[in-house]
Amino acid sequence: MKFLLIEDNDELAHAICARMQFDGHVIDHASRIQDAFAFGETGDYDLILLDIMLPDGDGRTFLKRHRAGNKDTPVIVLTARSQVSDRISMLDLGADDYVTKPFDHEELQARCRAVLRRKAGAAQTTTRLGNVAFDPVAGSLTIDGQVISLRNRELRLLELLINAPGQIFPKHKLFDRLFSYDEDVSENAIEVYIGRLRKHLEPSDLRITTLRGLGYRLDHG
Repeated sequence: MKFLLIEDNDELAHAICARMQFDGHVIDHASRIQDAFAFGETGDYDLILLDIMLPDGDGRTFLKRHRAGNKDTPVIVLTARSQVSDRISMLDLGADDYVTKPFDHEELQARCRAVLRRKAGAAQTTTRLGNVAFDPVAGSLTIDGQVISLRNRELRLLELLINAPGQIFPKHKLFDRLFSYDEDVSENAIEVYIGRLRKHLEPSDLRITTLRGLGYRLDHG
């Protein structure tokens, strides 16, 4: 999963980023609302974590603009405001959930998982395709009942492909979802992860097809 964190407290932002990256997620960080707008317009995110009090504006301005653009990316508000009226106003503006500061990181992660499940429309997270069963939340891949061990980015790459079998993914699109803006990595890294994933999928009914000049596609059968 790829997250956008909008938070001006450097210590808190570092802690959240480190925890999310440890869990295998890609996360971009904006400390100002103008940077957040730039990330939101150019990036493709599964979830946004939004602080309200920012040095150059109010996070609610970002939330209003985000929803006005008909974007359905879930938003969890990180707020120090404990008044019920404040929380209700943010939910009315389009927030999917909120966490009151200070919070436990386990609680934040649980709320992220719950919001993502709601967006998917079901509590069941396992995708089954042919002889493959994949659960991105548990980080579990099985082929004919045999558990296959994948690294974090291999898991995230498979998640993208298996959720849209038959869809062509350009290399730059995969790169944007697997790496954050501040990572010094070439797009050619995608070829490495595609190669690794192909080896893992050899015993399965799935194959990753390269379409020269277009990208990659997961095929079944």
